Amino acid sequence: MNLLNKTCAALALVGLSAMTTTAAFAGANDFEFQLVKAEVKQGDGAVVAVRLVDKRTGKEVPNAVIIAKRIDMSPDAMGEMQAPIELLPATTPGTYSFKTNLSMQGRWLLSLGAKVQGEAATIQGKLMVRAIP
Repeated sequence: MNLLNKTCAALALVGLSAMTTTAAFAGANDFEFQLVKAEVKQGDGAVVAVRLVDKRTGKEVPNAVIIAKRIDMSPDAMGEMQAPIELLPATTPGTYSFKTNLSMQGRWLLSLGAKVQGEAATIQGKLMVRAIP
């Protein structure tokens, strides 16, 4: 192998090593939940949709396992006012939809926890949704 080929091979190994190291240091802070719509029609059967995004790539993360979900009116100082919330079957990879009863107009806090394959920590998010008439 000549010197140029050895140099190219060494650089390729360094590049692969850097890519592997970056993936190994991914953390829960590298992911975030984002609302699809900030306003949702008030009432029983309201659907709140969120995306789970890898902030390093900007791509949506499919197949996360939602392990915690809660919706309440704590942004309007009524945290004790909760609503039942149900995860709906996925229709778009990386988008997670929830059916709930937004019984009052106002601000609702959606709190989520999810597990992503290959990530040890739980991804957590708190998003404010406005229920409108």
